[in-house]
Amino acid sequence: MSTPSIPVIEQTAGRAAARAARRNAGRKRGGGHGGGADRRPGWLTYTILSVFILVSAYPLYFTFLLASSTSADVAQNPVPSLIPGGEFLTNLQRVFDADIDLVRATGNSLIVALVTSASVVFFSTLAGYSFAKLRFRGRGPLLVFVIATMAVPTQLGVVPLYIVMRQLGLTGNLLAVILPALVTAFGVFWMTQYLDSALPYELIEAARVDGASMFRTFWSIALPAARPAASMLALFTFITSWTNFFWPSIVLGTQNPTLPVALKLLQAGFFQDMPLIMAGVVLSIIPLLVLFLVAGRQLVAGIMAGAVKG
Repeated sequence: MSTPSIPVIEQTAGRAAARAARRNAGRKRGGGHGGGADRRPGWLTYTILSVFILVSAYPLYFTFLLASSTSADVAQNPVPSLIPGGEFLTNLQRVFDADIDLVRATGNSLIVALVTSASVVFFSTLAGYSFAKLRFRGRGPLLVFVIATMAVPTQLGVVPLYIVMRQLGLTGNLLAVILPALVTAFGVFWMTQYLDSALPYELIEAARVDGASMFRTFWSIALPAARPAASMLALFTFITSWTNFFWPSIVLGTQNPTLPVALKLLQAGFFQDMPLIMAGVVLSIIPLLVLFLVAGRQLVAGIMAGAVKG
């Protein structure tokens, strides 16, 4: 016996039965999972998301408001109106005219961010593969030790790390920023968690049966499988390295600065020219915005891949 159509049900049994028939049809279209794929978010969801977006974007917009004002306007009204001023290009030109080498500072930041991103992805994936898929003595306590190091504040290691870098003769050199950041505990933990669920043992055993060495198995099997999580890790590491100010300001000084350290030089003595500094900040975050626009989808995919196990 064939199923009656919804208009026929509505005529014979009323609107309640018709709504039930529409829900059943939705469940069938959704693959038997309650039709959730066809359900659109309501106005409350859009309202909450809009509030979160506005709150998250306001600090960036506030920076642009200050960068588009004059020093007199900021002194008179520290919290400017929501309408941007017309001095942004003028303040941007003042940044380029300032007595700092922006090209060299940008190049230094780019070198540090690219090298640390590549090294963190490689070494974290290598360590994560070892912890997730290899069995060796002391594996559990060693992984616990790596995770425990994330609880140690970075400031506690600054003095001994600076002494080591000075004894190596690396103060003022970009290697003093790159070497301590070649691998991170968070990266090892993240890749361990991801590879533990995303890489089946059958693939590793098949590679070993074909005669692949341990490193060849990692390079050809584990590294491609880890691409979604590795992309997210690379993006986060790049952003962290690009915006890092604390350690580069200590070990590099002002002679060979990265971009955040160079922007600090825009402050002349005790006078803070906020429009000038904020224009420099806006200039420094443009590469990050471009990077997020280009690789934002990969970033979300990496986060979702790491959040869903099975």
